[in-house]
Amino acid sequence: MRAIDVPEAVRRKVAALGLEGERWLEQLERTVEGLARDWGLSVGAALTGGSGGYVAGAVAADGTDVVLKVAIPDGLEGNSPFMTELRTLRLGDGRGYVRVIRSDEDRRALLLERLGAPLADLGLPVESQIDAITNTLRLAWRQVPASTPLRTGAEQAGFLEGFIGRTWEDGGRPCPEPTIDRAVAYARSRRDAFDAATAVMVHGDAHPANVLQAGPAFKLIDPDGMLSEPAHDLAIPLRDWTDELLAADPVELGLRWCTRLGERAGVSPQAIWEWAFVERVSTGLFLVQLGDPLGTRLLDVATHWTATQP
Repeated sequence: MRAIDVPEAVRRKVAALGLEGERWLEQLERTVEGLARDWGLSVGAALTGGSGGYVAGAVAADGTDVVLKVAIPDGLEGNSPFMTELRTLRLGDGRGYVRVIRSDEDRRALLLERLGAPLADLGLPVESQIDAITNTLRLAWRQVPASTPLRTGAEQAGFLEGFIGRTWEDGGRPCPEPTIDRAVAYARSRRDAFDAATAVMVHGDAHPANVLQAGPAFKLIDPDGMLSEPAHDLAIPLRDWTDELLAADPVELGLRWCTRLGERAGVSPQAIWEWAFVERVSTGLFLVQLGDPLGTRLLDVATHWTATQP
């Protein structure tokens, strides 16, 4: 087995977890070795792109290419719990979602089917990425029993409302106050719009790096898993493509993409825009908190967006 090489994005989150993160990192090589032995794996190099755990390509005893994931500890505000990810993938059952081959809850480990390249790496125009994401999400959305222990869209909106205000203050107010006021207002709007009767299980983090090739189609990885409205899922991609937005008119281009998402899925562009604004601001603040320079660029786009709506 190769030496453990933990990507920087993962290390950044682990460092934010303090002592619990340090212990996870110290035990990681032993954890991976134990999983490789117990599951009959030959573990290869780490895969980059994610930040919620150590992910590596592997080969099973029968020669099948698979992926091993060991999730970082829970407790980082804004990071989805491991059991939520596992529960969502099991409910997804390989339809629109990556298939779970094995899992170990104690070691926070997943053995997953090996998929192809992320949509983000295929060099496709943004409009083509939007279409691929929408098609994949429409396959993945499903109603689940009301007793399913998943966070609701109303709970997530309420959490983000508090997180945005608190993190903005604690972080030295890294963007203009009107941007925060708009994000808080939109979070309240989506909280009040939640309808349990029409809610579906959404992925919750369907950006282009979490949408991977699966033959002629795509599948989703790394779900946050919630019961929410489809607009919530469709908004997440608008948190991406920051370079493209800042290189053009961020408002005109953002609205155009928002409209395309809504038309492709038959969903209100206004609801998508509100969720997109909240997610962009909350993620920008979260990344600033972690010391990631991308956070400032996310907030720059949100500041441009503050003056308009669909």
